[in-house]
Amino acid sequence: MPPSVVKDSVASSKTAFALSGSLWRSILRHRLIQIGSGMICFLGVLAVFAPVLTDTGLLNDPLIQFETGLDADGLPVAPGGSFLLGADMLGRDVLSRVVHGSRISLTVGVIAMCTAVGIGVAVGLLAGYFGTWVNTLLMRITDVMITIPGLLLAIALAGLMDGRVIHLHPTMFDWHIFDFTLKRGMVSILLVIGLISWTWIARVVRAQVMAVRARDFIDAASAVGCSHLRIITRHILPNIAPSVIVLASLNTANTVLLDAGLSFLGVGVPPPAPSWGVMIAEAQPYFIVSPHLTLVPGMAIVFTVVGFNLLGQGLQDVLDPYVKGTR
Repeated sequence: MPPSVVKDSVASSKTAFALSGSLWRSILRHRLIQIGSGMICFLGVLAVFAPVLTDTGLLNDPLIQFETGLDADGLPVAPGGSFLLGADMLGRDVLSRVVHGSRISLTVGVIAMCTAVGIGVAVGLLAGYFGTWVNTLLMRITDVMITIPGLLLAIALAGLMDGRVIHLHPTMFDWHIFDFTLKRGMVSILLVIGLISWTWIARVVRAQVMAVRARDFIDAASAVGCSHLRIITRHILPNIAPSVIVLASLNTANTVLLDAGLSFLGVGVPPPAPSWGVMIAEAQPYFIVSPHLTLVPGMAIVFTVVGFNLLGQGLQDVLDPYVKGTR
């Protein structure tokens, strides 16, 4: 093996981040990244400091029902006065519920994204690197998961969270240390969303790994005795990292939408948690007389999804060499 090829195996594994200074300058100057990250940071600041704003009195408690939140006819008051975005059908402050709802949506969206990316990258790496029967098995499992509508599968999995107890021990033994209860909550919902959102990530990562796997520096690394684990972690992962970052950003928008959809259908984070999907579902009967009850959380969902999509598109423009070369 020529020494130049062996050197290329080290240099190529760092291609994606070799010019870190130039890369960061491109990221910071990109207009879509600036707008998207600004929108996400705005939501993140509101989500982090929502309890502080409530404790200091700048926001009302999202669970308190105010008598002044309903008019003489018992209908929600319109935006204005002490309720900047109005009140809901129980007299609760809509602004406070939307701000506190961002904590749920961002938490579920980000952690579910991490779950989906972790599963998708692992499946894609194994399928693309080892090929043969490993690729066939993992891709057939992925194809089966793709054929099942994601929302229906999420509803089915969320429906199992009804408080039933799972016993992970032989029935002949009276053990209970391995028992766990299936119940709906933020943790179970984010796991459900993560478990159904990994399939398209796995297919994209597999294609990227197969392309990198066929390059000369991978053969050079294998020829000098590098183990499979070292080749994957030191040579393949750094080269597919830009694509994974873009996928993570775009997938977060999908997980936020899926969380809102499940909450709207009544199988998301249970009330009285101020979830955006629950707020829209509860406001349906009042859409004509109090449209702000539907429009405000709906605009919050759109704002969040657009922010993550703009960030993902901007990162793709900067990190994807094919996209950069065609613009």
